[in-house]
Amino acid sequence: MAGSTELKEGNDQSGKGAPRRGRRRDNWRHYTVIIVGLAVVYGAAATLGAYVRSGKADAVVAPADATGPAGKTKLALPVKPTVPVTLTVYEDLGSPASRAFAQRYADTFTQLLASGQVQIDHRLVTQSDKQYGGSGAKAAAAAAACAQDQGRFTQFVDQVWQHQSDIAHDGLGNRKLLLGLAKKAGKINEGTFRSCVETGERQGWVAASQAEFAAAGLGDAPVVALNEVPVPGAGTSLTPKKLRALVQKEAQRVADQKVSERPAAATTVASGPAE
Repeated sequence: MAGSTELKEGNDQSGKGAPRRGRRRDNWRHYTVIIVGLAVVYGAAATLGAYVRSGKADAVVAPADATGPAGKTKLALPVKPTVPVTLTVYEDLGSPASRAFAQRYADTFTQLLASGQVQIDHRLVTQSDKQYGGSGAKAAAAAAACAQDQGRFTQFVDQVWQHQSDIAHDGLGNRKLLLGLAKKAGKINEGTFRSCVETGERQGWVAASQAEFAAAGLGDAPVVALNEVPVPGAGTSLTPKKLRALVQKEAQRVADQKVSERPAAATTVASGPAE
């Protein structure tokens, strides 16, 4: 009897323990399913993120207020719209020659804009990447387009010019540096700007600008055009005084043309009462 009792008790204890071990195994299976599921979700998210970034970097998406001929990609960034003379400045943010030109003509551009005669279109090109190697000019141009989305193009580019000589050419491709320049430019939302830069949102647009510039055979930046006609010697023989004179001459030509195109005004002859 004693043996039967011990055997029964042992069976009872064994019966109580078995479900607990089963529950543990079931819990581990549950946790394993959760962990594997999370890994799949995060892996898919990472893959999707990479795909989205890749797609943005290749897409040609113009920044806010960009302008261009009808039916074509809008590749110019205007400073002042709807005026008789359009001054197009092709500049390379990685080019020392473009930097020297921008700094030399800064006051002239301010005066021309104040005159109300000129719209200045900035065309960003990246030929210095081929000249020096790397992709600093492209990265800086895309960042400048991101700043344009927040109405801070001029302020951001001014910071690039101020710091260009302090860094190697391809240093312009450093995202931390670009974020720092945006902060110095002021009034730029860091989160929005960072997202635009890190996803390469404007890189396709910059590539399109460079491709069109290269196809036009305009030479090395800086290049200046008045109403789409290139001005010789932008980086050499041109001076601020000559540029102002050329702008005034073109503005007068456009004004005269507008007058000549107006329909002749009807004239009426009023006669007084017959005497």
